[in-house]
Parts: sequence; structure tokens; C-alpha cells
Amino acid sequence: MRSATSSSCLRTLFDRPKVAARIDALELQMGAEGFWDDSEKAAKVSSEHAKLQKKLDEFDAINGEIDDLGALAEMALEDDSMADEFNEQLQQIETRMNAIEEERLFTGDYDAGDAVVTIQDGAGGTDAQDWAEILLRMQIRWAERRGLRVELKEATAGGEAGITSATFLVHGDNAYGLFSAERGVHRLVRQSPFDSAHRRHTSFALVEVAPLVDDDIEIEIDDSDLQIDTYRASGAGGQHVNKTDSAVRITHRPTGIVVQCQDERSQGANKNTAMKMLRARIVALEEAKRAEELAAEKGEAIDVNFGSQIRSYVMHPYSMVKDHRTNFEVGDVQRVLDGDLDGFVHAELSRRAAGRPSERAGSERAGATADDGI
Repeated sequence: MRSATSSSCLRTLFDRPKVAARIDALELQMGAEGFWDDSEKAAKVSSEHAKLQKKLDEFDAINGEIDDLGALAEMALEDDSMADEFNEQLQQIETRMNAIEEERLFTGDYDAGDAVVTIQDGAGGTDAQDWAEILLRMQIRWAERRGLRVELKEATAGGEAGITSATFLVHGDNAYGLFSAERGVHRLVRQSPFDSAHRRHTSFALVEVAPLVDDDIEIEIDDSDLQIDTYRASGAGGQHVNKTDSAVRITHRPTGIVVQCQDERSQGANKNTAMKMLRARIVALEEAKRAEELAAEKGEAIDVNFGSQIRSYVMHPYSMVKDHRTNFEVGDVQRVLDGDLDGFVHAELSRRAAGRPSERAGSERAGATADDGI
């Protein structure tokens, strides 16, 4: 019977005894004398407990619904009018089981945590700056559809349109794990709205993703390696922000990493946020180095440069969005630009979890115009 198969599949997706044992261990910690004296540690333990308890409750709820589905299936066999209700409940259960399955794809050290996402324009002039802004909107919409919380920390306007760069923080379960699938160069092919002849243009934008690490993770940053500049915030934020040099830009000389923040009300707050963003970028850089070393040991090639094109969005002469790592594609470009990225992200996370190589490494550099075909 379908419900029995679903129940068995659910148990393979979720190790209930292991999760329940971890919850019991956390509850022992929370019940220990003096536990709440260390507020930071207590917050982390209680947060982990709440997340695991939520997952356990969801598992038990789905398991119960699968049992009920078995009875409903028998009723549907005898009464055709019950078939629609059965199919509707089955679809809802499968959707929730897919969410549980997705949880298994997050195996990295930082996957469960928050993320720092930076978008930069690439080759293509004004078109690329406009594309970077479209990409920013797409990424934020997708995050919000996933129930994640977004904080826009910096956006630098382009010369005629769009943006040259933007940085936002994403808070929520598996934020880094999800957004890591979007890291790389995104390529747009369209008839340019900035070309009076409406010729077809190719433009590029880069998405960089880093884990927002906790302060207790030790990362050595020498103050002498930092160049800290202040400037007047250019975006919205109230009179105080726009009338003082409250925005902060930090350059880490050894790595060349540049971060900036202008969202906070004070220079000190902007500096603190920028330092968190810098720590995140350094961690991401170290992760990339480790990935290169591991790939080299396996005799594999890995491209982590700015030209690592991952996806093409073609609006002319036809409509298609195609991910070059997985060959997953969607014909409705506007739907994707409105934030429907789940299919692309799930395909990439599944590819990584299975250890499969990319279907086709992006060969175009963000600093050069590529052939318009996919």
C-alpha cells in the first residue's frame, strides 16, 4: 500500500531515535544548575533544542497523517468521491517529505547557519549593473519565499541604472546551505533596454556567499592588515545617516577582500557589522581553498574564480533559464526572476550530496563577452 511505502521512506529520511536522543541530552544540559548563567551558551543550546524539537514534531505529525492516509485510500477505493481528497492529502504529505529530504543535503559545517550574500556587477556596462539589481531582487524574493529574514546592509548605485554592488544578510534555518547553491557567475542574454537599436547584449553578475560565523569561532585578523574608510551613506536611512560619514568600508590587504556597510545608524555599528561580514568572507575563502586542495588530491579540476559561470538566463531570442552544473532548466524566465529558485537549488544540492561532477563547467569569464547561445 502507498501509505506503508511512504512511512518506510520517511523513516529512511529521518533518524528519529538519534534526534530524540540529542533532544534528551540538550534537556539535561538545560536542566543543570547554573545553565542560564552563561546567556550566550544557553541561547545556542536552547535554539538547537527548539529546532530539533520542531523537526521531531513534524516527523511525528507526518507519520500520523500517513497512517490516516492508508484508511483514506481504502475509502477512496470504495467511493470515487473520496479520490480527490486522498490525492490532495497525498500531495501535501509528499511536499512535506521533500522538505525533510532536503534537510539531509545540508552536511557542511556552516550549512545550518546564517549567510552573507554579496552581488557585484560584471562585464556588460550599464546592462550588467541593471542585471545585478534584478539579481538582487530575485535572491531576496527567493529568501522571503523560503521564510528567511533578509537585512540589506549596502547597495551602491550604478552610473545610469542598477547597482554596482550590494550586500545582505540572510537569517534562518539552513540559510548558508541554501544560498551556497547560488554562488558563482550568473549570465543574462536579452535585448538591451539601454541600446536604442535594441540589440542583444550579454551581461554578467557575481553572487558571493559566505557563512555568518559566531564570534566564538577564532579567526585571526591583524588590525594592521585593515584599511578602514568612512564615507557618507548614499542610500535611504534617515537624516542622521545621510548627514554624517557613518558608512564604513574595510579592506583586508592580505586577501584583497572589501566589505562595506551603511545600513546602521552609527559609524560604530556599521564597523561592527562590516567586521562580521569580513570574518564571514575569510571563512568562505578558507573553505574554497580546502575544496581546491581536496579536489587536487582526487585529481579533479575545480574553478572557483570569478568566471565560474553557473547559470544562464536567456530572454532573447527564446526564453530559458539553464543551470550549467546540473542541466536543470525552466522555460519561464520571469517566474525564475520573481524568486522561483527551489528547483535549481535542490538540483545543485542533490548533485553535491551525490558527489557528482558539474555537468559543464562555465567557461566564460565575467570580464569578457561570451557567445549568446547556451
